[in-house]
Amino acid sequence: MDGLECKEVCKSELERTLRIDSEFYSKNYVEIYNMLSSLAHKPLTAYVDVSDGNHMGISEQFSDEGIPYYRGQDAGAFFIENSNPICIDEITFNRPVMKRSHLKQGDVLLSIVGTIGALSLVYSNKDATCSCKLAILRPKKSDTEAVIAAFLKGKYGQAQIKRYTRGAVQMGLILEDTDQIIVPHFTDTLGKAIKQQIDLAYRIKEHSIQTYSEAQELLETHLGISKAEKCDLITSTETLLQSFKATGRLDAEYYQPQYRKLETALINYDPNIKPLGVIAKYIFTGEYAEEYLDKDALPNLRNYIRGTDISNGYVESDNSIFIDPTGFSKFVSSGDILTGRVGTIGKFGVVDETLSGALCSDNILCFHLPEAYMPNVYALYFNNPIIKSLITRLARGSVQQRLNQETLREVLVPYINDSVQTLIDQKVASSFNLREKSEHILAIVIRTVEMAIEQGEDAALAWLKERSGE
Repeated sequence: MDGLECKEVCKSELERTLRIDSEFYSKNYVEIYNMLSSLAHKPLTAYVDVSDGNHMGISEQFSDEGIPYYRGQDAGAFFIENSNPICIDEITFNRPVMKRSHLKQGDVLLSIVGTIGALSLVYSNKDATCSCKLAILRPKKSDTEAVIAAFLKGKYGQAQIKRYTRGAVQMGLILEDTDQIIVPHFTDTLGKAIKQQIDLAYRIKEHSIQTYSEAQELLETHLGISKAEKCDLITSTETLLQSFKATGRLDAEYYQPQYRKLETALINYDPNIKPLGVIAKYIFTGEYAEEYLDKDALPNLRNYIRGTDISNGYVESDNSIFIDPTGFSKFVSSGDILTGRVGTIGKFGVVDETLSGALCSDNILCFHLPEAYMPNVYALYFNNPIIKSLITRLARGSVQQRLNQETLREVLVPYINDSVQTLIDQKVASSFNLREKSEHILAIVIRTVEMAIEQGEDAALAWLKERSGE
């Protein structure tokens, strides 16, 4: 039976770490190793310098704004810039002990703990850094990062990463094992073709972001709010009756005038404005799952959505993990809006048809609006930085911000004019279409590298040319 094969391995055949676990010598891993070994190849470390990110505890410096600080859970999208990282301030970033983890354009970031194998490419030259949960693969030769990233994201790279993952309590990939990952020799011709397509995908992605920003500007203009309306924090005096007895809140931040100003603007737009708890058809918290499974481990597995899968307006399906749905009862539906409730809150995304029937983590809140409220439009509304300030205001928790069902129900939600909803929805849809186009190109790129291994570079380049319309 497939998967139950027996294989005799001589001691002399054991790799340098003397792995004796049967999984290491599984049929799939051995076949991939033999295939790659038959080709001209070098160890990964011949192409990249390997290090890891910051080991210093700086969680107290985390914020929503500043210099990106990428963690293991941020890797996965082809471009790391597509993630939603926490941030640190410039002073922390420039500490001498942090400089070793400063990122450079062209770095490949590989998650080595937790979501092992998740991988992203650093495409911009903006300041950024990362945690020790990420390995930093820095190409020794310029313009090779594209093909290296595509290879490692493909099945032959991922199989090797999984093979060398080990650990008893917590599984991980140690940096010293990266020199055992072998990379076939790819010609400059293939490398340039791959980079050209990745450049195109990045430009399309940037266009997608710009289109989404235009939708935000349209929303702000129509509602009568703008960044200019966010006034500086100033002193405000509230009586006990006006404050604690009315809201149960004693934190001064809650009563800052800027929040009252924004609420007044929303009420002026829609005098009949209602809180989310009155409008929503349902609101629920997701469920905790103890065991994550590979997609094909069992039949009828379901996507398991986590907070890191929620981005600007959408829920990422490519990075989802899977669980056995037995015993679970809270399934999401197409059109649901999800948001994280712990940590860095304020990201909202819409569940599309591909994720309908999925489950979500207990760190996620899910709600559904009536049909007249277009999901993409209202996810945009909740993602607006100005509206986000009202949401974070409601978040409770002194050490770690939390957004629970009760506080989410308090968020004011205006009814946006039908024609304006249509215009905004069209903008958002255009942005998402561009994003999907970018991701489609990247999928073709990854498959091209796989084909170069399987069928030779000439066949792979011909296939790529056909798919790219050249």
